[in-house]
Amino acid sequence: MTTVRRVHPWLTLLQRVCRQSCQRAPAATNTLLLTPPHHAAAAGRASPPHFRAFALSARSLRNTDDFSSGRSTGFTEGEEEGEDFMDDSEVEELFQQQVPAGIGEGQHRVFIVHPDVKWGSRKQHLTTAELMMAEAVGLVNTLDNWRVVDKIIMSTKTPEKKRIFGKGNFQSLTEKIRQTAGITAVFVNVERLSPLSERELEEAWGVKVFDRYSVVLHIFRCNARTKEAKLQISLAEIPLLRSRLKNEITNLDQQGGGSRYIGGSGETLLEVQQRLLREREMKIRSALEKLRKKRHLLRSQRKHKEFPIVSVLGYTNCGKTTLIKALTGDSHLQPRNQLFATLDVTVHAGQLPSHMTVLYVDTIGFLSQLPHQLIDSFSATLEDIKHSDLLVHVRDISHPEAVNQKVNVLNVLRNLQIPDRLMNSMIEVHNKIDLIDSYQFTEPHALPISALEERGLDELKKAVEEEIVNSTGKHILDLKVDLSTRQLSWLYKEATVQDVQVNADEGSAVVKVIISTAAYGRYKKLFTGR
Repeated sequence: MTTVRRVHPWLTLLQRVCRQSCQRAPAATNTLLLTPPHHAAAAGRASPPHFRAFALSARSLRNTDDFSSGRSTGFTEGEEEGEDFMDDSEVEELFQQQVPAGIGEGQHRVFIVHPDVKWGSRKQHLTTAELMMAEAVGLVNTLDNWRVVDKIIMSTKTPEKKRIFGKGNFQSLTEKIRQTAGITAVFVNVERLSPLSERELEEAWGVKVFDRYSVVLHIFRCNARTKEAKLQISLAEIPLLRSRLKNEITNLDQQGGGSRYIGGSGETLLEVQQRLLREREMKIRSALEKLRKKRHLLRSQRKHKEFPIVSVLGYTNCGKTTLIKALTGDSHLQPRNQLFATLDVTVHAGQLPSHMTVLYVDTIGFLSQLPHQLIDSFSATLEDIKHSDLLVHVRDISHPEAVNQKVNVLNVLRNLQIPDRLMNSMIEVHNKIDLIDSYQFTEPHALPISALEERGLDELKKAVEEEIVNSTGKHILDLKVDLSTRQLSWLYKEATVQDVQVNADEGSAVVKVIISTAAYGRYKKLFTGR
């Protein structure tokens, strides 16, 4: 009974395996999905599991109001011919299954430990231990019912070892943690802890131990609202669940229970749990792939409408959403002074000085020291950046780590293999100049603004317009039109009309327009016969 309690999160699933194996003929083998019992396939292990497919239909983009509602990227629920549909309850069930144990259980009083690496490849050169500790405190404070009880910066020359610190430092740290009353968790401010390190530290300190990966992932989980966000978080949690599984099985092996076969199924406890995770991962990836295709469909619709796409990106909490609200006047946007407040891509329409309509894409914020696995899980969301016409990099220039944050953002963009044309044309914005006394303009290529006070936005819009015209191949033309025809109304619909000079005597007008190559070709075919 003690053994079963140690793997409580898996109890229901194991009971199901036992029931199924008892009910089947001896020759039958198990195929068990991380879904309700009626989804469990009765086929043999050689047969692929059959999943209900995940499908979303892209809504047609009737007008620019579709983008100013503050909604996600234009997906609506629906069912397409030939495709099954995963409804909200199924996504929610998948999202709630196998939540990493310990981290989401009520309140936490946290002791933060920051290992200050003195030399070697893991030493941070563009920041300080104090600033990294401040960011760790900010992560904890982002979570409701989490509170920092105490914190410590401790030097280490051996960050790769399972206990991270040398013997003396580790002993004094352990004494300090054990002597601090009311601690329920320790947050070790490193990218990832190995399963072995996590188990050693939990045994030494007697409380749950978290790393940046698990804390950031929990912030994501708390902020997830849409199906896509929940699925991407569920995928990102797989490595965390595998780590916890290794620790649980090690504990069981010490009692002689980890290698026992389950209910005559021919599988050990470890094998069953590993298979459950593999099948869960397959289901999530299948769903996300269908979402990726729908997102591609939506992008094609935007391109057909010829709306230029401007992706607004930057370090978390740099003011991206506030800037988009200021550029578009979208009242639905409610910026929050919080890390990772935006997890989903949202699209919002705005007008440039020429009256050209552009779509501003609000993206997930970046953070230093995040594992590639976490970034990869959000690749479907971040993929939108690659398909933009222009990137706007927003920097919180008031932040003491502004330089380090810029480096981290650029590194992530390079890892995402963003095309050179976008990297070279990217506009850099220095936001929050209102928080700096006597702001000194030291980087001539950057644009200083205050999104909150709406300062510097005219200059930014002009810069965006100039780059959009260059990147999209649009033309600025003076076209003579006959006012007795529908030429003028057609241009208003299909191009950006900047100016109209009417000649009443001739019944004509000279119209200054910004027009795409494709639209200009259609115009000539319709009205000039060429």
